[in-house]
Amino acid sequence: MKNILLYNSGGGLGDCIQLFDLITSLKTKFKNTEIYYLGAHENHFQNSLKEYNISIPTLNMNLQYFGFRWKHLLLTSKNLKKTSIDKFDLIIDLQSKIRNTLILKRIPSNYFYSSTLNYFFSSHKKKYLNTKNNLNLILDNIGMLINEEISHEIYDIDNIDKKYFEEAKRILPDNKYIGISLTQGNVYRKKSWSIIKFINLSKSLEEKGYKPVFFVKKEEKDLINKIKSENNSAIFPELNTNMSCPALVTAMATRLNKAVSIDNGVMHMMGLANIPMIVLFGPTNSEKFAPKIENIDILDSKILNKSDDIETIREEDVLKFI
Repeated sequence: MKNILLYNSGGGLGDCIQLFDLITSLKTKFKNTEIYYLGAHENHFQNSLKEYNISIPTLNMNLQYFGFRWKHLLLTSKNLKKTSIDKFDLIIDLQSKIRNTLILKRIPSNYFYSSTLNYFFSSHKKKYLNTKNNLNLILDNIGMLINEEISHEIYDIDNIDKKYFEEAKRILPDNKYIGISLTQGNVYRKKSWSIIKFINLSKSLEEKGYKPVFFVKKEEKDLINKIKSENNSAIFPELNTNMSCPALVTAMATRLNKAVSIDNGVMHMMGLANIPMIVLFGPTNSEKFAPKIENIDILDSKILNKSDDIETIREEDVLKFI
C-alpha cells in the first residue's frame, strides 16, 4: 500500500491516545506506507501529542469540522484536487455517523472501512467484529477487509524522549506515590467526582503511608489552593517544572505505585505507562473508554449503583482497592 487515511471525528486528547496502538500496528505492518490523518478537529498528533513521536501528517482539506457539514459533500472532491493525493489504498473511518461517512466516501479509495450502519459502507462485505467497546478489534476487521493478517502492537513509551523521564525522576524522586487526576477537559457531561471526596481520599492515603500526587495544571490556581488549604502535604508536580506536555504526564506516571482518575485525558496519558489504576466512571462508557491494561479496577456508578451519577461512588469504594 502506498497510502492510508485515518478519519477521526473525536476532538479530545484521550480520543487520539486511544488510537496509539492502532497506528503503531499499522506502521509496523505497512512500513513503507504513508499514513495520513483527517479529523473534524485539530491533528493532536502533530501538536499537543507530538512528544510521543507518533506523528502522522494531516490531509489538509481546508474544510473546518470535516464531515459535520452537509456542504462538505459537494466540496470534498474539489478540495481533494488541491492536495497531492488522488486516491487512497485504504481509508479507515473511525466513527459511525451516517453524514460523516457519506462525506468521507467522496474521497476515492481501493478499500474503505467503516462500521457505520453495521458496516454497510465498507467496500467488502465480511463478518466483521463489533468494535464499539474495543478499538483494537478494528485491526482484525481491517485484516478481514484486505485479506491480510495484522498483528496487534502496543505503543512503547520508550518512544518518548528520555529527558521527560529524567525530569519525572527529579520531580518525584521517592516511592509510595499515588497519582490523582480529578479534572475533566470536556464539560458536556459531569464526569468529575467532588473535590472534597478527592481531598478526603488523599488524607486517607497519607494515613496509609502514601504520598498523594495531584495532576493539576499550574494554571488551575484556585483548585490547587483549595486542595492545599485542606491538605498542605499534597504534591503538585507540575508546579515544580518548566516542562509541560502530555508525554511528561506519562513519564511521571511511571514514578507512581498506583493512580486514581476520572474519565479524562490524563487517565489515558497515565494508562500508557501501564501502571495499576483505579478509574471512576459515571455517565460515560467504562467498557469503551477505560485504558486497556491488565491491572485496572473500574468503578462504574452505572454498575455499582444503577446510576450515571458518579457522585454515588463512595470514598470507601475507592480505598478498598488501594
